[in-house]
Amino acid sequence: MMSQRIVPALLIALLIALHAQIWFGRGSVSHVNQLSAKLQDLSTKNKAAQQTNEQLASEVRDLKEGLEMVEDKARSELGMVKPNEILVQYSK
Repeated sequence: MMSQRIVPALLIALLIALHAQIWFGRGSVSHVNQLSAKLQDLSTKNKAAQQTNEQLASEVRDLKEGLEMVEDKARSELGMVKPNEILVQYSK
């Protein structure tokens, strides 16, 4: 008779332990919700950082191309020559 009660009691205790793990343990519902909120926050920050990086890369590209355009105009219109360069002009 005693053994007939031990097995169901053991199964009920195991079920209670598993239920407690689901509600209060490492993978609990509240823990998963906290991690989801943290992931959402980090995703938002990541998108903002990507936009900032794209803007800075665009500004760098504009500065590089802008300086090249200024140098091309100065060479063609004003005859600019850098130090240690030799200017050779020929006509067709």
